[in-house]
Amino acid sequence: MKKYELFGRYCDIFTKSMKWPKWDNLVYIDLFASAGVSKLVDNQKLIKTSSLIAASVPNKFNKYIVCEEIKELIDALEKRVGLYNKEDINKFEFIKGDCNKKVDKIISSIPDGKTLNFCFVDPYNFDIEFETIKKLASGGRKIDFLILIATHMAGHRNYHNYMKDENSTIEKFINNKNWRIPFKNGEKTIKDFGNFLAESYDENMKQIGYIIEPKLKCQIKTNDGHTLYYLAFYSKNQLGNEFYKKIEIYQNPQLKLF
Repeated sequence: MKKYELFGRYCDIFTKSMKWPKWDNLVYIDLFASAGVSKLVDNQKLIKTSSLIAASVPNKFNKYIVCEEIKELIDALEKRVGLYNKEDINKFEFIKGDCNKKVDKIISSIPDGKTLNFCFVDPYNFDIEFETIKKLASGGRKIDFLILIATHMAGHRNYHNYMKDENSTIEKFINNKNWRIPFKNGEKTIKDFGNFLAESYDENMKQIGYIIEPKLKCQIKTNDGHTLYYLAFYSKNQLGNEFYKKIEIYQNPQLKLF
């Protein structure tokens, strides 16, 4: 739930601070949009997830580009947008398919002109290829990313499968075919795997021009203190980074997420 609270706060700050006339278009991009709602484990309450939260902030995005591989989920999301955000339905573009394969379609859907993009990347595991992120960030596009790096909930849990030479998941995730070497020669162990992934991702983002700061990466933990994943923010502009640093304390009574 904290993930969506932080996400909603950033959407609110982003749209309020960057709205016209600073930018002609503010575009929200969701690469793993799902169905728009999720059920909490502890009380079975349904809550809005990323795309519906992004559509709920007081200052609206000009366009929403949402991608989801599973047809039943994106169909459900489209119905919910029509139900809860009927006035914004024409601003939505629903793209059915794997975001890694649909990246050109996503890029072609971004409006021309003075456009600022915010992209949320929330895979369950490591289904996002770094080449996809790199392509979205290319061509002079102004785009900030909020990326879930599933270091522990997927990384540690499936470490031994990822270590098999025929498994290319991590190679594509961090764009490094030689990533196994320090683990095979004993320099690193399974305990280092999560931090290795997070640090590798930071280095990749730095190489394509993004500013890296420790305060831009938030650990999401279980109730008993175990790390599940990192929520990492990446921007090429220091102003975006300053916005993100404020989200832990930011409050807006108009912002209704759940």
